[in-house]
Amino acid sequence: MRTRLTPVSRSISLLALAGANLAMAAPAPARTTAPTAAAAPDIRARYALSDKFNGQGLSDLIDNADVAPRFVAEGKGLLYRTGNRLAQSYTYVDLSTLAKTQVATTAQMLAALSAATGRAIDADAAHIAEVDYDPATKALRFAALDGRWILTADKAERIAEDKKPEDLSLPSPDGRFRIVARNFNLIAIDVKSGKQVALTTDGTREQPYGRSIPQLADILRTGTEEPDMPVSGAWSPDGRYLLSWRLDTRDVKKLSITQQNPPGEFYPRSFSYVYPLAGAEKLPQATRFVIDIEQAMKAGKATIVPLAIPSESILYPSPPDMGWINGKPRILWTERGYKQQAVYQADPGTGAARIVAHEAVKPLVTVTSSMILPAPDLGGELSISERSGWAQLYLVAPDAPDGGKPLTRGEWEVLSVDHVAGDKSSLIVTGVGREKARNPYWRALYRVSLTGGDPTELTPEPLDHDTTLSDDGKWIVDQMSSPTSATRAVLRDGQTGRIVMDLATADDSRLRAAGYTSPEPFQGVAADGKTPIYGMIFRPANFDAKRSYPIIDNVYTGPTTTDVPATWNDAHRVSGNAVAQIGAIVVMIDGTGTSRRGQAFRLPAYQNLGEVGLDDHISLIRQMAAKYPYMDATRVGVFGGSAGGYDTARFVLRRPNFFKVGVSSSGNHDLRLDKTWWPEVSMGNPDEATWERNSNMSVAGNLMGKLLLIHGDIDDNVPVTESFRLAKALMDAGRDVDLVVLPNTTHRVYQPFFWKKLRDYFTLNLLGETPPALTAHTPAAK
Repeated sequence: MRTRLTPVSRSISLLALAGANLAMAAPAPARTTAPTAAAAPDIRARYALSDKFNGQGLSDLIDNADVAPRFVAEGKGLLYRTGNRLAQSYTYVDLSTLAKTQVATTAQMLAALSAATGRAIDADAAHIAEVDYDPATKALRFAALDGRWILTADKAERIAEDKKPEDLSLPSPDGRFRIVARNFNLIAIDVKSGKQVALTTDGTREQPYGRSIPQLADILRTGTEEPDMPVSGAWSPDGRYLLSWRLDTRDVKKLSITQQNPPGEFYPRSFSYVYPLAGAEKLPQATRFVIDIEQAMKAGKATIVPLAIPSESILYPSPPDMGWINGKPRILWTERGYKQQAVYQADPGTGAARIVAHEAVKPLVTVTSSMILPAPDLGGELSISERSGWAQLYLVAPDAPDGGKPLTRGEWEVLSVDHVAGDKSSLIVTGVGREKARNPYWRALYRVSLTGGDPTELTPEPLDHDTTLSDDGKWIVDQMSSPTSATRAVLRDGQTGRIVMDLATADDSRLRAAGYTSPEPFQGVAADGKTPIYGMIFRPANFDAKRSYPIIDNVYTGPTTTDVPATWNDAHRVSGNAVAQIGAIVVMIDGTGTSRRGQAFRLPAYQNLGEVGLDDHISLIRQMAAKYPYMDATRVGVFGGSAGGYDTARFVLRRPNFFKVGVSSSGNHDLRLDKTWWPEVSMGNPDEATWERNSNMSVAGNLMGKLLLIHGDIDDNVPVTESFRLAKALMDAGRDVDLVVLPNTTHRVYQPFFWKKLRDYFTLNLLGETPPALTAHTPAAK
């Protein structure tokens, strides 16, 4: 067996060779000792630190990570918090005088809760959230102990809550009518007289009116495939018309699920449910209609007015878009495969409809990077469109739906429209990539004139800017940071961006005192040798550059988003901080095919989710290892969840000589078994050969290393069948696989047993060490 040289052993060998050569020409020099690495901490100690640096434990060691700004008193004041979950302070700012007042602390709130309940309440038990403040009464309202509370003068009182059954009806804005659902039909009720009129009569389970597709979570919660659901519709502002829709699930393939361990029950239970699937021949359909409720109540019967809008495929089990603008229905319609989007405006009396805004970017409309927003005050629709190759903002007039006045230009992206000025002269947007000297993922806030000209940057500091605006646009709370610059929260003037007050600065000194090693941003090039790409390196606590560390890639290549943290807060909170503590270096990478860098950067993902970014990750890992020889690029693992779980398996199966160990959780291993919207927003609606080429099952025979699949048995996002099918494909190919199914677990698999299995798998198969044993628990007495 060939012995592999570590950086330390290699340096010792070279020193020995040099010494031998010198010995032939000169007297032997004085003996020197080569630097040696300190022994690694005990594996139990590393696991303990991993637990400490995971989730809430890590957050509790950071102060002022998020000031949670909230504009209160109709925008007259600002409430924000400082400290951490265990010891927070809430401060009120009077925006007319900029005077600060401390209004409560966690200690005061817990003491008041303890006094009110007669038992000691700590932060873990209280779960304090949704804190609000009324400066007029000096009362603090908040959620805690599964209820709502009010705190005045250090005395807490539970707010009495109406315990009436949940009202699933749809009341009119003026309170005259309400719509209820019975037997898949809609009934209108006159609230004052109690008179009832059947609006529809031919509804069925497969073709209900005003009823969406039940989500699996609701089916499991209620224990029935037909849970009670709220009426789905939208009233006209004057309370006369009801805009609603009819669902059609005929001939739609259903999924089934079995919950093997229902809480409180002995026997398993099984359900069948509709989940719109990517690549399916038939998807659920929605058709919209309007009913004049005033006329129906007078006549004792209803006239259904169908809207002249094409039937729309339901891409996720939720209602289709419905709303009212200027007294007329406004509908955003999406063609399957995201070939086009259109905004329709309809006549509620006749159903006649016309397109007032339209997008048809090739090869598809990527709705995670673009959107169409109603802007009636501006006379049309605001469209964030990639028609130029970059997500820029346009004002689209209804008489020219395919056109639009450009409000922004250039090779950067508009992410959101945050405010429209009351005088309609300007608006405020969040964008990325405009300032070329900065990290292209850092957000900035801009004021955009409706009359043209360059945007005015309101957040000029070269950092990422996480902003919150007051409703009137007069004030901005900006939490600015970078992965290496602690978050500084400030209050800005909304017109000029001028900083008027410092609120807080984040502090991780307690975390660093515990041995934490701060993450390092890393920039290199993609596999093409020229395209800049970005990553991040997470080293274990008490890092020693004289040691050799395996590399673990925390992956998510999905083109709908980005993965590498751009903020100080996110860089501290990602799970790589905890995983690195076992004695590895964790990396995160955004290769080509991901978002926020323009259409051309993302297009390699089109119908290519199975390959996109894969070689970019390998390229950047090798560049990291070239710079830092203690990173061992011969021992590389990978982990990720959801689409990252798909990526994990794909990396191990498609590049088995590089990625040796993978832990894939909740992976959508065959995109055709995932909800329609996520795969089709990048894949369109391709042929079967393309779907098959992107399926992990099709490359199962490539496995050479170790692969662990983890999935929740009642995953309501990515069906557990995905991992079962990949496991079967691996077995059929004569390959080994490890599979863990977590009982009564949804898509959120992050729990102590999950983290133990993930760390154990890398410890055993990548570090070559024996993981610590599970801590035994004594079963509770029956």
